[in-house]
Amino acid sequence: MLNDHDFLRYQRQIALPEIGESGQVALKNSTVLIIGCGGLGSAAAMYLVAAGVGKLVISDDDQVEQSNLQRQLIYRENDIGLDKVHAMGEQLKAINPDISIRQLNTRLGPEQLNLEVMLADVVLDCSDNLPTRQLINAACYQQRTPLISASAIGWKGQFVVFDFRENTDHGCYKCLVPDEELSQPARCSDSGIIGPVVGTMGNYQALATIQLLATGHFNFQTNELNVFDGTTLQWQCFAVRQDKQCSVCAQQR
Repeated sequence: MLNDHDFLRYQRQIALPEIGESGQVALKNSTVLIIGCGGLGSAAAMYLVAAGVGKLVISDDDQVEQSNLQRQLIYRENDIGLDKVHAMGEQLKAINPDISIRQLNTRLGPEQLNLEVMLADVVLDCSDNLPTRQLINAACYQQRTPLISASAIGWKGQFVVFDFRENTDHGCYKCLVPDEELSQPARCSDSGIIGPVVGTMGNYQALATIQLLATGHFNFQTNELNVFDGTTLQWQCFAVRQDKQCSVCAQQR
């Protein structure tokens, strides 16, 4: 149930016919797992706590560095050297003290990852390396948990959603990025990156999350790779097809 404080705080969302009181209650009762507290996680987390998502679980094992401040806008100069999950948690609480935030200051191994994914209503992959992305994908597929994934490098961003609740044979992240891609540089520390592109992708993750939690479904086509070019401000969209040899979604059914 919503109290008077909730109605006042979230009145602009509740006024939307797609959300209403029932959608706001659904947000309040939801659990979101964010893996990665960098630029993507920063942008997504701030909008999710502002929107009233009831419980946020954030996971990362890094500390705040000065070079992070250019694009990871949740952090401040005095956060340098602190664990990201703790610094982020403090900032998120300042935005909305009503939200429950659980901090996991660790790189999740397969067993713990599977447990956290099982407890979440949706998972946001905000990590910065392909091996972690593959582990998250496999865990989400196994637990039938929706996966909202994004990445950014240079002036380019990518955004893709896999709704594993029912669509278990329409492809997964490993179909999109197979194992042979893992040897390629995959971290933004290996290349340059423009901050607003990261924020754009994180905001898309937050928007898709709110849409799912408040309405119960995505109002757009899932299993499509959306590619953003920050130099032209143009988007391209590509369908993701299942790799019939995929060890995650084609051979575990």
